[in-house]
Amino acid sequence: MTSTIDPTTIGKPSKTAKSSQRRHVRTLTGYTPETDATGKEKWPVGDEKVWKEGIPTLTTEVPSITKSVVHHVHTSLARQAYNLDNLGAYQASALSVRDNLLVNWNETQLHYSRKAPKRAYYLSLEFLMGRTLDNALLNLGLKEKYQDGIDRLGFNLEDLLDQERDAGLGNGGLGRLAACYLDSSSSQELPVWGYGLRYKYGIFQQLIAPDGSQLEAPDPWLEHDNPWELPRTDVTYQIRFYGHAERLDSYKAIWSGGQEVIAMAYDTMIPGYDTKNTNNLRLWESKPQRGFDLQSFNAGNYERAVEASNSAEAITSVLYPNDHTTFGKELRLKQQYFWTAASLADIVRRFKNLGKDFSEFPEYVAIQLNDTHPTLAIPELMRILVDEEDIPWDKAWDITTNTFFFTNHTVLPEALEKWPVPLMQHLLPRFFLQAVERKFPGDRERLARMSLIEEGVPQQVRMANLACIGSRKVNGVAELHSELVRATIMKDFVDFYGVSKFSNVTNGITPRRWLDQCNPGLSNLISETLKIPKAAFLKDLTKLEGLLEHVDNPSFLKKWAAVKQSNKQRLAHYVETTLGFKVNTNAMFDVQIKRLHEYKRQTLNIFGVIHRYLTLKDMTPEQRKKVNPKVVFFAGKAAPGYYIAKLTIKLIVNVARIINEDPETKDLLSLYFLPDYSVSLAEILIPASDISQHISTAGTEASGTSNMKFCLNGGLLVGTVDGANIEIAEEVGESNVFFFGHLTPAVEDLRYQHMYHPVPIEQKCPPLARVLNEVSAGRFGEGGAYEPLLNTIRQNDYYLLTEDFDSYIQALKLVDEAYQDRTEWIKKSIKTTAKMGKFSSDRAIQDYAQEYWNIESTKVE
Repeated sequence: MTSTIDPTTIGKPSKTAKSSQRRHVRTLTGYTPETDATGKEKWPVGDEKVWKEGIPTLTTEVPSITKSVVHHVHTSLARQAYNLDNLGAYQASALSVRDNLLVNWNETQLHYSRKAPKRAYYLSLEFLMGRTLDNALLNLGLKEKYQDGIDRLGFNLEDLLDQERDAGLGNGGLGRLAACYLDSSSSQELPVWGYGLRYKYGIFQQLIAPDGSQLEAPDPWLEHDNPWELPRTDVTYQIRFYGHAERLDSYKAIWSGGQEVIAMAYDTMIPGYDTKNTNNLRLWESKPQRGFDLQSFNAGNYERAVEASNSAEAITSVLYPNDHTTFGKELRLKQQYFWTAASLADIVRRFKNLGKDFSEFPEYVAIQLNDTHPTLAIPELMRILVDEEDIPWDKAWDITTNTFFFTNHTVLPEALEKWPVPLMQHLLPRFFLQAVERKFPGDRERLARMSLIEEGVPQQVRMANLACIGSRKVNGVAELHSELVRATIMKDFVDFYGVSKFSNVTNGITPRRWLDQCNPGLSNLISETLKIPKAAFLKDLTKLEGLLEHVDNPSFLKKWAAVKQSNKQRLAHYVETTLGFKVNTNAMFDVQIKRLHEYKRQTLNIFGVIHRYLTLKDMTPEQRKKVNPKVVFFAGKAAPGYYIAKLTIKLIVNVARIINEDPETKDLLSLYFLPDYSVSLAEILIPASDISQHISTAGTEASGTSNMKFCLNGGLLVGTVDGANIEIAEEVGESNVFFFGHLTPAVEDLRYQHMYHPVPIEQKCPPLARVLNEVSAGRFGEGGAYEPLLNTIRQNDYYLLTEDFDSYIQALKLVDEAYQDRTEWIKKSIKTTAKMGKFSSDRAIQDYAQEYWNIESTKVE
């Protein structure tokens, strides 16, 4: 005899099953020691003295640092001094630094487990982390020691830093904001974890084709082992898709059948600055439950043998798969549920370890939804509470709505996520959306607007509405944006819930990375001038106001200008070594770096560059001598399916080819598109800027954070009265920014006029008409190729380029005039940096901690 199994029962619940409890492997991480009757801690296993003698401590002195690095060369890499290159030296150094992070990380997790504070969990589909080694060394306070040790081993730390690839975990401001908030949470000693996905190929590597078009290639950022992550084979959860739900009563059901996928955790340590506190970013990777179908393989069906494996692994292959296809839509929804379900299972498991009743769940757990991507966490927590924990629906809903908090990042209607109901029902048959409807009034028109379901063919699930209904508080990310959220997309909800549910937390940036790490020359100058250690202003950015006392000191102004010039030379060196072009470092550097989107108006910028070029061509040689030389830099990626944005990149690249080769003007105006934008590239571009452009149509940019980074590094701002530009101007003074364009209240009326009373562009804005005609005529190559882009302006102009162009050109003239007085310009630069204290992500994360999550700092001693 032997044990047998009925194949037809595989994947189905047992008849005695009360609920579909999800299997998970529990990690030992964070468990506290047991105590005896006297309260003394009992050692769990083996000889306590032997264990404690073996526990590692921080490696902080140069001899022990070099010993640690050499140890990893020999044991982790199995190499020696004879065959070690820069990449190997980087990996060994990174592993040595990680050892230090793990010492603090273990102490932090044990501290949290002992204290059992309320924790916050930050759910974000993106975490744009950048490189880790430099940041970790600075936060640990060990950069100089490691630099010395690595020098003694025959390598250069700067060369090793260049070996690290940016983590492919994000794309734009959403992900960078999340990364800044994790840094600030650790630095502010707050118990906060991040949850995201471990994308195998990131978003994509951006290449530029010979005709100037963007090409997308996989970004194999994990090609070499990532030394900063810790695979947690002991932390896995089963995630179900498809199948069917069998109702047991009005609300409870068993979800069974379909596809089961394993979520496995990878942990990344997030060190705080000038503190032992080291928080965690937990990323999930999808793995098949049964990776290889041996029966199919033996039968000769090799494709089917790996079909399940490929299907599972595809979930975490790429960030933002193109959703222009049915398969792409389904994969995106799969990503979102996989991530939120695994994260919720982990959070619930950690709460249950406390031995508390579920009625106390909101007293120990706060979950922040970073935009609508993690909204499925709301119905998923309901499913866990009702199906797995036997909690009545009303009580479960009360727990859920006191746990979640929702950050809205856009008022653009097309950016508010919606999912087809048939797809949702097919992929996730066990959901509670209709049950939520009963909470709302009988006003049918209002109910139609507030409903989770948008009528149409097919019906659509409105994720922003679900996030609002299921959250305790909702916030925007700049004062203007939060007002627009309350007045437009959430107006009915404000009327229903009251205004107190809707508030604002203006975004912030971490000064550790965006001042000290990317601009060490400026950070050193500030410390020297204010006569305070760096930690003083890097943890309290308002201390930069002390710089105002030195704004009339000629010696200080000279040093400030020298730091800026050094950063411009660093950027010029980068351009020369990567693109092969020499850059005029005596010119003004004008930078716009953002993901490509029509509302961000890179088109307005490139049309402004063309206008400047045409104006230069119209001048006499004598007139040109009075012109301020300028170098314009663009960088950013366009979504693979966003045709107009990709066409904008093509235009920028081809305009650059013409004007950079024109012998009459190339010394006065040059243009560069830097491919494959990343955090590391931003760290070179931002400190070098004289001005930066933040020129979205008024009322479309929620906040922006690159504006804060440029201003913190002494670059002046050219922008519209939009997003956080407004609050920056309030802080630094409007005389130190260059505003232009129509204001938000006028936008809708102008669009109405465009639609119903159009005025020809030649009549409304002749300078812009000339620019468009030059492009159409082929002055910058194949004019016909750009007609779809040009027609968005000629025919509808939704983003109001024709309305703002004249004002924009006038603002750039004011910039040129101001730049001629270099002393006054440097003073403006200093005043701008000095007044950026409000925009630290430390301030923002404390706003969330105190006003939303109700969590407190808890320091690891």
